[in-house]
This record gives sequence, C-alpha cells and structure tokens, in this order.
Amino acid sequence: MHESGCFVLPNPWDIGTALYLEHLGFNALATTSAGFAFSRGKPDGAVPRDEMLAHIREIVEATALPVNGDFLNGFTDKPEEVAANVKLCVDMGVAGLSIEDNSQDPAAPLYEKHLAVERIRAARSAIDDSETGVVLTGRCEAWLVHDPNPLRTALERLAAYAEAGADCLYAPGVSTPDEITQIVKTVAPKPVNVLVSGFSHQLSVSQLGDLGVRRISVGSGLALAACGAFLRAAQAIRTNGTFNFLANGAASADLNQLFRQRS
Repeated sequence: MHESGCFVLPNPWDIGTALYLEHLGFNALATTSAGFAFSRGKPDGAVPRDEMLAHIREIVEATALPVNGDFLNGFTDKPEEVAANVKLCVDMGVAGLSIEDNSQDPAAPLYEKHLAVERIRAARSAIDDSETGVVLTGRCEAWLVHDPNPLRTALERLAAYAEAGADCLYAPGVSTPDEITQIVKTVAPKPVNVLVSGFSHQLSVSQLGDLGVRRISVGSGLALAACGAFLRAAQAIRTNGTFNFLANGAASADLNQLFRQRS
C-alpha cells in the first residue's frame, strides 16, 4: 500500500468506530493514542503501556483490516527497552507501528538526536527478529513540541530515522505544501505519512498525493469531531434547554444493522 499512490489511514478509537470505518471501505486503520486516552477520561500520553497494548489488540481483533499501532515513544527511553516493548506490540498482531521522539520531558521535549536514532534502530531490530514484516514508522514530533525550527529538525531527524531502518516517515504538524514537499524529497524513496486534522483540514487527498505523500492519517481528528458534536449538544442542553443538536445524530437503526451483522 505504501509503494505507489496515496491512501488514507483513518484512526478509530474503539471497536464500533473501527467496524464502521471498515464498513465504509477503507483498506487499513490506525489507532490514535489521544482519541483512546480521551475516551478513557485521560490526557494523551497518560495511558499506561499495558492498557494501550490491550486497546491495540482489541482493534486488531475487531477488524479484518491491517492495523497500525500508535505506540507513542515506546513507553520508555532506553533503546533496549524500546525493543522489548516493540516486541510486545508486534505480538498484538499489528501490521505496523510508530515510534516517536517525544521524550515527555518539558525541559527537553525531543530525545537527543543520537538517542532518538538508536531507539529507531532498536525498534527495527525487534521487528526484524520477529520476521513479521511489520511496517515501522519513525515520527519526529518537532511541530507538536513547538521546536524553534521544526522543518530543519524534522528534515534532519527523518533522514536519520530512514537510515536507521524506519519504513515510513512522519512529522505530525507539518501543513504547508512546500514543507511537505521538502520532507518527501528528503526521505525519498521511502514513503511519507502526513497528518490531516483540524489545523490542516484544507488539505485534500488529491493535493497530498500530488505532493508525493503516500499515506494520510487523521490522528485524533475523528475522535475530536465526535467529541465536538457531543460537547455542543451537551452544552446546548445544559445552557439553553434546547435539543436541536440531537437532530443530526446517527440513526440507531443503521448502527444496529451494521453491528448485528458483526455479532
């Protein structure tokens, strides 16, 4: 799927949304750490490793589609521990997984570059040892942690992650066509994933495909869209005593029919 063209990898946050995305005809899915965390009443990054692994397994087992696991920073700092945790994720049956360089340390939000590269090498080694062919995505979080020069940082790191064995490269937060093109050219011929969410909703599949992007994910975008509708409806009920937002809800009969077929 990464070799030619451009495909959308949407992100469900539970079994029901995974089944519906499969029903619509998407060819692959990816978990969303933020979407799942919000559904559990937690901030992004606060879901512990074993809970995330159980969620990833749940999505994998719910659908016949290949699933990419959003595995954050591997839930550890040290490369050898990244390898051990990646093995656990591979054992969940994923077709792909991502490892990011966000350290979760406000004082130094990105891992030092050499350490970040070694973490990707460790993930690559664990996948190779598994002989599963799982697709490894190397993520640079420069935009999301407000790096002072996110493009330069992303270009340097993504090139290094590609050299270290990442199959696909990803810098969530990039949004301008020129910057996307620079990333695509820097890591070519390896494929690039671009995140499209509220901040970059003006981008389209055809436009990104023309820029050379191979894969598009929406991260927490669908979960936030659902939360937005819920929040607006709940606030209208509480504040105005009105129920107008409920008029555009999904039809329960349609969902019952879909899920009855799956049960």
